[in-house]
Amino acid sequence: MALDSPEYAARVRTPFAPPPPALSIKAVRAAVPRHLFQRSTRKCLFFVGRHVLLTALFALFAARIDDLVPVLLGLTCAEGGGRAEHALLWVMWATYWLWQSVAFMGLWTLGHECGHDALSPSRNVNAALGMALHTAVLTPYWAWRATHRSHHKGTNNLHRDETYHPQTREEVGLPEEEKATALDYREMIEETPLYTLRKMVLRQFLGFQLYLIHNRKGNPKYPPGTSHYRPGSELFRDEERHLIVVSDLLIAGMLALLALWAWRAGWGTVWRMYFVPWLWAHNWIVTVTYLQHSDPTVPYYRVSRSLWTFLRGALATVDRPVFGWVGRFFWHGIAHDHVAHHFFVGVPFYNLPEVTEAIKPVLGEYYYCDSTPTLYALWRSFTQCKFIESTGDIVFFKNMRGEVVRELECSAGSLAQQENAADLAVNGAAAGGEKVGDIHEELEDVRDEEGA
Repeated sequence: MALDSPEYAARVRTPFAPPPPALSIKAVRAAVPRHLFQRSTRKCLFFVGRHVLLTALFALFAARIDDLVPVLLGLTCAEGGGRAEHALLWVMWATYWLWQSVAFMGLWTLGHECGHDALSPSRNVNAALGMALHTAVLTPYWAWRATHRSHHKGTNNLHRDETYHPQTREEVGLPEEEKATALDYREMIEETPLYTLRKMVLRQFLGFQLYLIHNRKGNPKYPPGTSHYRPGSELFRDEERHLIVVSDLLIAGMLALLALWAWRAGWGTVWRMYFVPWLWAHNWIVTVTYLQHSDPTVPYYRVSRSLWTFLRGALATVDRPVFGWVGRFFWHGIAHDHVAHHFFVGVPFYNLPEVTEAIKPVLGEYYYCDSTPTLYALWRSFTQCKFIESTGDIVFFKNMRGEVVRELECSAGSLAQQENAADLAVNGAAAGGEKVGDIHEELEDVRDEEGA
């Protein structure tokens, strides 16, 4: 417990009350200077070009490892062919795998920015760069873009959200809460550390691709066979289906290029140069995206009532300084400023630090950040976020013993009052001509209002 950050510990001690209707998107937006919404193609190309150059330099280093080892052994007067050479080879390859995986994750992050049209004011530039960047790391750009935008429109709404959907008590095989015993929890959920580690490794390295292939950990409202690679999937609107075909063709082309490379240079080369760092990049992708919303102190909302709003969904995320300067430089602050990103997806990443500082005073206690060390936070969420209850308007993850870390402050009566207030706010917005369901799209297109 000593590794828990002060911010996390404070949330655990503070019972949760839903953000009041008085805390509005309008008030949050008013705190952000207008110039931060503007995007620049010149800056966009600079950041993408710099990142691609670093990725190429890492690959060039790997291609020269066999030539560098004898040189380094000569400098240390060590003999070739022995343990020293073998150890040095492993050290150099491990160094490459680490930094190239970090670079691959950065390519994916920049593609994510393109998916929100947040890099350039030109939609065509965003689309071209996004397809190139995501295809390079075997992510179907248009398919993932579609479901990721749906995630933003329904963040932590148990009916609408797309990813890391929590399992309910029934889905993990537990009896009703009133009937469950300590033995039930131990038999159904409790796991040995080794078994937990095995599950964690599988999820970290393959979880993202399994989600793309067959909706693993996605929203269970979709039928079996749901896939990001199937144009007819219920994940997509009719007007998006032709773009899913484009994504599939691009992925097929990338796989063909990798096969051609393997045919010429050998599978071992392609495995070491591409697939090992690619798998590790998936580990970083899952780490960042999982921790953004899966936390014992962060609520989920049910659609049965109107307690969920876009603002409350945007606040159901956590800013984390993941791996410090590495996350800021190579991953473009995707975890550092995620709350601001959920409010203003069209703001370029290089302006988000200023946006974060601007909205903190407005959000007050409802701004969540967590400086817990990343790997410990990952283990904590993986072992504490086991299931949610099947009933309740606002629910939190429960742990292996069926306990919540954070309590809900509001009684049933006060929740009803919150619901009525939210209904009034929604009806008032509708009366004023706003389409509540289109709030997110309006924020995405804020660049047009600002004349970006």
